Amino acid sequence: MNGQEIAFLALAVVGGLAGLFVVTTRNVVHAALWLVVALSSVAGVFLLLAAPFVAFVQVIIYVGAIVVLILFGIMLTRAPVGRRVFDNSLRARIGALVIGGGMFAMLTWFMVDAWSGERITNRAPTTTEALGNAIFRNYVLPFEAVSVLLLAALIGAIVLARRD
Repeated sequence: MNGQEIAFLALAVVGGLAGLFVVTTRNVVHAALWLVVALSSVAGVFLLLAAPFVAFVQVIIYVGAIVVLILFGIMLTRAPVGRRVFDNSLRARIGALVIGGGMFAMLTWFMVDAWSGERITNRAPTTTEALGNAIFRNYVLPFEAVSVLLLAALIGAIVLARRD
C-alpha cells in the first residue's frame, strides 16, 4: 500500500464514521457538525484524485453554504435540539439495522463485482474550463433545480419561524 491508498483509507474511515454519527446522534446541531466532517472527508478524497477545483467547490458549496443553511433552518424553525420525547423502539432500531446492513452488503457486492480488482488510475487533470462547460451545458437543469430547492427550503424555514 502506498501513501495515497493509506490516506484514502483514513479519509474513508473518518467519512464513514462521521456519516454514521450524522444519522445516529440525538442532537440536531451535532448532526450538522458531523455532516461537516463527512463532507470535508469527501473533499479530501477529491484532493487525492488530483481534482483540487472540485475539492474546493465541495468545501465552499457543501461544507460552507449547505451546512450553514441547515443550521440557519434549525435556528429559524426552533427545532428541538436535545433529546427527543419519543425515542424509537428496539424493534424499529433492529429493523433499521437489518435494512441498512442489507443495503450496505448489496452495494458492496455490486461495487466489488463491477470493478473486480481493477485499479483506479489518475487521468490527466480536468481543466476548470471543461468542468464549467460540463456544469453549465450538460448539467444546467439539475444545477438550477438544486438552487430552487435550496431557495424553497430557506423560504419555508422563514415562513415557519414567522408563524407566531
